[in-house]
Amino acid sequence: MAGGAYTVTQMNTYIKNMFRQDFVLSRVSVKGEISNCKYHTSGHIYFTLKDSGGTLSAVMFAGQAKNLSMHLENGMQVVAGGRIDVYERDGRYQLYAASVELDGVGAWYLRYEALKQKFEEMGYFSGEYKRAIPRFSRTVGIVTASTGAAVHDICNISYRRNPYVQLVLYPALVQGAGAADSIVRGIRELDKMGLDVLIVGRGGGSIEDLWAFNEERVVEAVFNTNTPVISAVGHETDFTLTDFAADLRAPTPSAAAELAVADITLVEGSILDYAMSLYAGLGKKLDSLRSQAEQYALKLKFLNPVSQAQEKRQKLMQLEDALEEAFLSILKDRRHRLELASSRLNGVSPLARLGQGNSYTQRADGSRISSVRELKAGDELDVYLRDGRVRAKTMEVLYGENTDA
Repeated sequence: MAGGAYTVTQMNTYIKNMFRQDFVLSRVSVKGEISNCKYHTSGHIYFTLKDSGGTLSAVMFAGQAKNLSMHLENGMQVVAGGRIDVYERDGRYQLYAASVELDGVGAWYLRYEALKQKFEEMGYFSGEYKRAIPRFSRTVGIVTASTGAAVHDICNISYRRNPYVQLVLYPALVQGAGAADSIVRGIRELDKMGLDVLIVGRGGGSIEDLWAFNEERVVEAVFNTNTPVISAVGHETDFTLTDFAADLRAPTPSAAAELAVADITLVEGSILDYAMSLYAGLGKKLDSLRSQAEQYALKLKFLNPVSQAQEKRQKLMQLEDALEEAFLSILKDRRHRLELASSRLNGVSPLARLGQGNSYTQRADGSRISSVRELKAGDELDVYLRDGRVRAKTMEVLYGENTDA
């Protein structure tokens, strides 16, 4: 028996040959959680794959490790592809990994992040390219499945908010093979129609279900439309690359309908408010203009030549009355003064004295006699009495009462 024993090296070599002859073990994919992950200075990566029932040692050599698109960490759920072989020195088998990808959602997510970074660098998500959604759309295009909750929600909410808005549906595949091409065709066809806005989307689902809206050609079609686009893919927590490329993202298809279609009752209410405000403002303006017109009318009436002439005529009549009154007052005063003067003059009048028995004498030629020294015998004189005149001749001139001539 002792002569028939194998050495350890021989046994390990034999087992190694058996592993290599097994076709299944030469190309396998093993799913599990990474643990004991170590990056060697040489560039090799050593780690263990485990699940609830066991563990499997694995190594990825530097040549394959440099092609990894991620950094391996403990706790990652991955799918490692490679071959199962025996490491002769230790007499244990392990997985020689040629590739490592995130398992399930993780793999999709990795691809999603790579595409997102690509489009960000190309500027597809930049805010400067976002267009405003029309406030009052009359025509709305919808790219989604013809059946399902999404299209029913959009139609119901749109009709409730504004039954006059025209909805144009392009029934597209939104999941599975051919979905991306179908969505692109729908976007391009509706974009040619000159609609006010497009809604592109579907109901919620897994990342695999929503993946068509992450495809490059769908993102490019959304970005290149002439019509503003509202994306409505999945639920509030679901984000696709189409959401970032669209002009506006709605968290749900229902919300997209609310963003695309204005509530007609609110519009009518706003119009009524504006009308009331307009009428109120117009009334105030008319009142102001009416008051201003009345002021102008008064001013015009005051400045009217006829009114001015009448006013001047009235003032002239008043001045005439005042002048006449003043004239009469002066005349009365002058008459009174004249009467006083006349009375005084009458008091010294020779004629008045004649009536009292006195007489008045003057030369026959009418010259006045102021002194007897102006007379000589023989001068003719006129003597005036109360009731007539006497022609006389000077017989003798006597100077003083008892003075001889």
